[in-house]
Amino acid sequence: MKHPVDAHVGKRIRHRRWMIGMTQQQLAGKVGIKFQQIQKYETGMNRVSASRLWEIADALGVGISFFFEGLDDARSAVREGEGDIMGDKEAMDLVRSYYAIPEAQRRRLFDLARALSDAAA
Repeated sequence: MKHPVDAHVGKRIRHRRWMIGMTQQQLAGKVGIKFQQIQKYETGMNRVSASRLWEIADALGVGISFFFEGLDDARSAVREGEGDIMGDKEAMDLVRSYYAIPEAQRRRLFDLARALSDAAA
């Protein structure tokens, strides 16, 4: 049975890997393991050791704390029956596309999206 923290850390690994356009094979190569192990980490089936998480963080260009961000929110969402929006492929495609936009235009797009969501509420 997977632990909710392991599942959250795995989702964050997948999220970051996907955001920077890295395959499981590429990440595994940088860390020195087989891609199947990355799959197991990302699903939360295998727990990531502290030293391995350090190596993964380095390979993905983030600090260790990145993998624990939103953990309290995730626990609340599970209790309230909400899903993980970043597990949705469409949401991930949207986020990746958003960060591909130059910063000045991205800021304007963000302001537009916020205005539209405020108007819809």
